[in-house]
Amino acid sequence: MEAKTYYNADADLKFLHDKTVAILGYGSQGHAHALNLKDSGVNVVVGLREDSSSRAKAKNEGLKVYSTAEAAQKGDIVMVLIPDQYQADVYEQEIKPNLSDGNALAFAHGFNIHFDQIQPDTNVDVFMIAPKSPGHLVRRVYKKGSGTPCLIAVDQDYTGTAKGTALAYAKAIGGTRAGVLETTFKEETETDLFGEQAILCGGVSELVKQGFEVLTEAGYQPEIAYFECLHELKLIVDLMYEGGIERMYYSVSDTAEYGGLTRGAEVVDEVNKERMKEVLKRVQNGAFANDWIKENEDGIPKLKELRSQLGDHQIEKVGKQLRSMMEGILEEESEVDEAAE
Repeated sequence: MEAKTYYNADADLKFLHDKTVAILGYGSQGHAHALNLKDSGVNVVVGLREDSSSRAKAKNEGLKVYSTAEAAQKGDIVMVLIPDQYQADVYEQEIKPNLSDGNALAFAHGFNIHFDQIQPDTNVDVFMIAPKSPGHLVRRVYKKGSGTPCLIAVDQDYTGTAKGTALAYAKAIGGTRAGVLETTFKEETETDLFGEQAILCGGVSELVKQGFEVLTEAGYQPEIAYFECLHELKLIVDLMYEGGIERMYYSVSDTAEYGGLTRGAEVVDEVNKERMKEVLKRVQNGAFANDWIKENEDGIPKLKELRSQLGDHQIEKVGKQLRSMMEGILEEESEVDEAAE
């Protein structure tokens, strides 16, 4: 089934007129949403902890900054852009008591709604606008006059205007310039978690690390292995991003094309596909969500251990040394780190 897509002509900023949007959080997505909304003429306030290091950044951009509770009280639309693991507690303690009848509660990811960690009262709208890009790119392309594709979903339509408001929000951050695809909280959450775990963060990283290990264990220099298994990955991903897998194969050498098409399925085969299905099943039945919630309740011991193990891996140590030779890459890393704070 093809997703319904909305563009500028389908969205009307009138749904945001005389309304205040409260952006809770000022990290990668938070700063982009707040600044794009502000530049679109929307009245925006930012909600942050009293000790947040982002307060000065937001104020320097001309934004009004309040405590999370104060911002939620001032907002007609409250966009929750703090990390998933903190949202439920913040909702109960600081957002819920300050929502009024007919307000809208908004998210950029459906985790807490879909897995019932947040259960809003029935007298508010609940919708999602999820840009399919990191926040620094959402901001950058908006300033260039373009936009980032977004997903839209309405979970609760108390006012009867939730979809209109959501589309107006998407337009104000630049989403309808590129296209806004309609989905559900369930679909967005489950596909997002699967993609992160099986492909984008988990699968690709493990493939890179194990490829690096195969070469170094065979006696090849770790620096050369790093370039072949990690550094050049960006070149391939950029080609796929621009024109799909077919475009990538068209752009590489015939040798690379033949080798990839004949050997790739030997490395990632039906066994891997079955394992991916198991990953998806654990996302769908809530096993992963329960695991992640408990991990946070316990103080994230497993995550800390895994972070430490990754930092100790040879590919990370070699990579830091090689990237120090690449001025352009360091500039990109600095930009991403700054936007994510």
